[in-house]
Amino acid sequence: MNKSDLILKILESEPTLYKKDATKIVDVFFDTISKAISNGERVELRGFGVFDVKQRQARIARNPKNGEAVAVPAKKVPFFRMGKNMKDRINKTNS
Repeated sequence: MNKSDLILKILESEPTLYKKDATKIVDVFFDTISKAISNGERVELRGFGVFDVKQRQARIARNPKNGEAVAVPAKKVPFFRMGKNMKDRINKTNS
């Protein structure tokens, strides 16, 4: 599912909404989560999961083409941990 599919699902469940309103809702939702994560905040959506930022340490890696050592600087990376309810829903449908 992509963003436009999500907007269509919202429109199916709420036929009184206009497409531009559903698009704005989705945009604000994603922008709010993105801004919070970029500010180092943790975003917890009960029943869905947690969006967080993790710090990766600097390390020495290898260039796969020539095998030379390459210094990789420390960086922050986005991280998502699925909630228990989401795990249960996924495992229930796959078994």
